[in-house]
Amino acid sequence: MEKSTKSSYKAQSIQVLEGLEAVKKRPAMYIGSTDIRGLHHLVYEAVDNSIDEAMAGYCDEIKVVLKQDGSIVVEDNGRGIPVDLHPELKKSAVEVVMTVLHAGGKFDKDSYQVSGGLHGVGISVVNALSEWLVVEIKRDGKLYRQRYENGKASSELETIGESNGRGTKINFSPSKETFSETEFKYDILSNRLRELAFLNKNVKIIIEDEIKNKKDEFLYEGGIKSFVEYLNRHKDKLHNDVVYFTKESKKINVEISLQYNDSYLENIFSFVNNINTHEGGTHLSGFKTALTRVVNDYIKKKNIGTKLSGEDLREGLTAIISVKVPEPQFEGQTKTKLGNSNIKGIVDSIVTSELSTFFEENPKTAKLIIEKCLLAAKARDAARKARELTRRKSVLESGSLPGKLADCQEKDASKSELFIVEGDSAGGSAKQGRSREFQAILPLRGKILNVEKARIDKIFQNNEITTLISAIGGNSGEEFDLDKVRYHKVVIMTDADVDGAHITTLLLTFFYRHMKELIDAGYLYIAMPPLYKVSKDKKIYYVYSESGLNELFERIGKEGTSLQRYKGLGEMNPSQLWDTTMDPNVRFIKQVRIEDAVLADEMFTTLMGEKVDPRREFIYQNALEARNIDT
Repeated sequence: MEKSTKSSYKAQSIQVLEGLEAVKKRPAMYIGSTDIRGLHHLVYEAVDNSIDEAMAGYCDEIKVVLKQDGSIVVEDNGRGIPVDLHPELKKSAVEVVMTVLHAGGKFDKDSYQVSGGLHGVGISVVNALSEWLVVEIKRDGKLYRQRYENGKASSELETIGESNGRGTKINFSPSKETFSETEFKYDILSNRLRELAFLNKNVKIIIEDEIKNKKDEFLYEGGIKSFVEYLNRHKDKLHNDVVYFTKESKKINVEISLQYNDSYLENIFSFVNNINTHEGGTHLSGFKTALTRVVNDYIKKKNIGTKLSGEDLREGLTAIISVKVPEPQFEGQTKTKLGNSNIKGIVDSIVTSELSTFFEENPKTAKLIIEKCLLAAKARDAARKARELTRRKSVLESGSLPGKLADCQEKDASKSELFIVEGDSAGGSAKQGRSREFQAILPLRGKILNVEKARIDKIFQNNEITTLISAIGGNSGEEFDLDKVRYHKVVIMTDADVDGAHITTLLLTFFYRHMKELIDAGYLYIAMPPLYKVSKDKKIYYVYSESGLNELFERIGKEGTSLQRYKGLGEMNPSQLWDTTMDPNVRFIKQVRIEDAVLADEMFTTLMGEKVDPRREFIYQNALEARNIDT
């Protein structure tokens, strides 16, 4: 895949901004965290370099391998990192890239017109946070190799043989001193790599796990058109043809793909230079504005309905917006919201032109889409009335709270907790066992509505959901206001059995689809009540997992113990519930986070959607991993 360029990719292309400092002391500043998320971010940084080579037209195959020794390999067939001497630092260019922060070809627009890794910190940070790293480079007919330990070169750059091909291979082992967990997860990585393959058509991405003997290859000639087909594969499509177009304007490449399904949910994913912009930005705004205008203009022209809102038009829409921007400006360090003001107009103009043409050329599809949108508008009007009723009942509007809510004394939301429990029995124990100062209790009666299968008007007719919205505050959907939320810890506390797990899943589905900002803010949690109570020699031990039970028996011995398996919170008296599940000093609670929005959407569709076959397939694939299933 050789491609001519005015300026060759050599050592002088590597610009140095500052030395590698403080990465080990403050790794979270560079990779977000030192937990499982930060661990996988190391791999993404290495892969992003390979993807940048692909976007520049020099690479069409990337391979990621989880090795037997716990290390990981990222290999590509790009140009290979330069190996010649850097003119300023008098070191090989590869050593500069590996050991100097803010050193890389990303600052040289002759080397990369478009890049996902803009700050030049990626691979040097990976090196700094690895026990060891080995880089091999195929370039100019030779194979080069250099080893690093704890971020520093432990060998010279050596020529170890001849090579017919070209590319870069990086093998690294993450630092056990930095990361709380150092085991790479195949599923987490494969989902991100699949996404990158969709976003970069005709680039083959391979992932292999040598420990578990698993392997997947991702190659999509259809690019983001295939992406939409993949996202809608478990849904009933409203029309078979996927709308797709791509166009370039003022060096900005815009690629759009969309298709409607018969669900009541909106799924729009936006990307800038392969980065998932979870918070949207100017490219997403341009798309939404154009979509609303085009459909309403078509309705007016054909005289087939009334003017629709943007929300009406996005019900059942699955869309991918991918833009390639030479110099993107992101809001915040996380690079999740695009800020370039000019992009809005460019995307708006392209979508308006292309979508208008599609509607004129495909009147049957246009009619199906508009009929669905008109039904959505009627449902949204009914939901608006139900929302107003809910709002009138809320504390902020009328001073009253749902009758079932036992509120806390604390009025500072940042210090307040809300426990959502199932049933009156558990609710009674929780109310008696809580700290009334800062803990509120909301018992729910039975299972709430599955919002994955319900239109918005039906959702707001459900008493348990309106009670939940009133108690939390802040409303829901596009009217959700995080500043009006009354508790900064909303804790789902259900029984440790199948019914409890189902209620938790129903609640998670509701929060993800209608109060997603609550999750994004880090306010949603799941309580982890103990599974067992073990008594021996007048001592009581609470155990939260099967492995924990085995460890306890190894420590105290099994003989002479009394074992109780908890199936419901109602089996605990108030003091036990406080001691095990509600006391902030000893309890275990899990914070709900969205690691991968595409995967989250797919999971909720699979588990809670209309189609049975995907759910059955999921059970078959994961049955052996299940634990603590009631018999």
